[in-house]
Amino acid sequence: MKKNLSAITLAALAATSHAAGQADPHLWLEDIAGEKALKWVKSRNQTAEQQLMTADSAKMQADIMGVLTAQGKIPYVSKRGNYYYNFWTDAQHQQGLWRRTTPAEYRKPNPKWEVLLDIDALNRQEKENWVWHGADCLKPDYSRCLVSLSRGGADADVTREFDLNSKKFVENGFYRPEAKGSLGWIDRDHVFVSTDFGAGSLTDSGYPREVRIWTRGTPMASAQKIFAAGQKDMSASAARDHAKGFERDFVYRTIDFYNDELYLLDQGRLKKIEDVPNSVKKGVVRRYLTLSPREDWTLNGKTYKAGSYLVADFDAWMRGKRDITVLFEPDAHTSLDAAVWTKNHVVLNLLHDVKNRIVVLDERKQWKQGGIKDLPDNSKIYASAVDEDNSDQVWLTVGGYTQPDTLYLADAAGSSEKLKSAPAFFTAADYTAKQYFAVSKDGTRVPYFLVAHKNLKADGKNPTLLYGYGGFEVSMPPHYSGTVGRAWLERTDQTGRHGVYVVANIRGGEYGPAWHRAALKENRHKSYEDFAAVARDLAARKITSPEHLGAQGGSNGGLLMGNMITQYPELFGAVVVQVPLLDMQRYSKLLAGASWMAEYGDPDKPEEWAYIRTFSPYHLFDPAKKYPPVLFTTSTRDDRVHPGHARKMMAKMEAAGKDALYYENTEGGHGGAANSKQQAHMNTLAYAFLWQKLGNKK
Repeated sequence: MKKNLSAITLAALAATSHAAGQADPHLWLEDIAGEKALKWVKSRNQTAEQQLMTADSAKMQADIMGVLTAQGKIPYVSKRGNYYYNFWTDAQHQQGLWRRTTPAEYRKPNPKWEVLLDIDALNRQEKENWVWHGADCLKPDYSRCLVSLSRGGADADVTREFDLNSKKFVENGFYRPEAKGSLGWIDRDHVFVSTDFGAGSLTDSGYPREVRIWTRGTPMASAQKIFAAGQKDMSASAARDHAKGFERDFVYRTIDFYNDELYLLDQGRLKKIEDVPNSVKKGVVRRYLTLSPREDWTLNGKTYKAGSYLVADFDAWMRGKRDITVLFEPDAHTSLDAAVWTKNHVVLNLLHDVKNRIVVLDERKQWKQGGIKDLPDNSKIYASAVDEDNSDQVWLTVGGYTQPDTLYLADAAGSSEKLKSAPAFFTAADYTAKQYFAVSKDGTRVPYFLVAHKNLKADGKNPTLLYGYGGFEVSMPPHYSGTVGRAWLERTDQTGRHGVYVVANIRGGEYGPAWHRAALKENRHKSYEDFAAVARDLAARKITSPEHLGAQGGSNGGLLMGNMITQYPELFGAVVVQVPLLDMQRYSKLLAGASWMAEYGDPDKPEEWAYIRTFSPYHLFDPAKKYPPVLFTTSTRDDRVHPGHARKMMAKMEAAGKDALYYENTEGGHGGAANSKQQAHMNTLAYAFLWQKLGNKK
């Protein structure tokens, strides 16, 4: 959708906006940067600020800012050649520093860093508001990088060629104008480019449908087209595997979130990886084709379980051989979180009842299983390879709800070394983290984590925040949050009760593909029933009660919150709805919405709209019904989920006289904030709202 819609266009949309034939009176709020809409936003922002930003809130914001800009944070790195690279933000560098150091220097408590690019300084120089989106550096010498920068934090970005030796952007180098898309190195003088090439070059989801090869010194518009996805596909892209001895080019056709095709680009010809269903996730690592079925898959009389991790010899597969080795098979309690390849091993990061554990397989010994010593239990573990082509070392970041992150440098052969630890922002000894299970409407056991002060009184009066997401194969294992600690767990209401924090692992990702598929499309209600079951379980355990229970979620979790408001209002005392989907009749026509139809369904098909309507909060809203107080937050620069969802729902609630507040950040993209200052402010508004509505009064 264009930023400025004409009155004629808006009128036309309004006339066709509802299947029932009723015009949507709030459609004008979809005009993202329209003068009338932004005037409406400004007014609501002022109201929210006046109500929520008290002297106490200002102190809370300072506390949160202290967490986000702490100097003691772990500087996470990626290895390129002889250096470790890091992107760093703090109070003095809100937009960040791209910098590097040596492995030996990194081991020191306070490493010396070589600054490559100062984004704050660049913004001052160019009078821009660039947000870092990453860098792709060309192997093997890593002297040239493709740096991506987003204006205000949107998904759309620009890509500019950067010289690491001179620490400057390359004059007349590769440059991709602002759009959703990417550049990727083939060699020093050629890149793959996927971007907006003009009319017909984007899918209905707003992503590139063309892949081209662009030669240095020629216009981007004349780049050679090698592939075009369908108009209704999600996107197309390409990449070169630069692994020494296994250099290959691949083209990816993403049909939707859960279906894709993979092609080998060989001497200008595309060769599809055959006999693999589109629903199987596909990848290539050196000599191996990797396969992860989302559904049970039968090939040559053998069935491979959904959620398995499989490998085959890539060259042999392309010749027609179909020999597959199973590296992992899920069970009722265990799923695969990620698979990390090193030089000689595969490190499997598993989720067992939503807690990570590491299993290591040795390629040289027919995938013999081992582990890594001295890692704590019941933790979140994030694993990544230090240098997958040349080393068996892995980075392991380990943390939990009351345990700040610790960075380990481990060897896939089994040893591990603590390298750095993040600071603690609240006293862990004062809090406990426990896992419980609620029973959903259909009998499914739904896990959730509860973090509370050790002196918790189970009398139903504790201010409690219940967080959830539930979709898109996203898991939510235990994680440490200094912001939650400072703004919720450590704080108390007027009667001295600490905040209680709960994360509901509703159907969406934690137990693999089957757990996710169980709540797709016509079964979407099951994830909402799961969340409601956790809310009821908290009340049954007398942890809290509806009067003191708040809920929070963003994006797909914002849709979850919209359904909690409209379908389960009696369970909650306040709800925070962030960057949400809410109008499920128009979502597929707004920004990237068409890419999510594999998750929700197609509202333009009457048979699918029939069930989508049952979880469309914008249509479920009843002005005669009593709802809990609500805070909507979103971003004008969110070019993924249209801010019109939140705007229109707020307008409906406001017109009906409901207790609702609205705040829209002018920057931030889908993350809602473009820097630490904005993030601290957005977090403060949410927590201040929850404390006002849920705290016990003397």
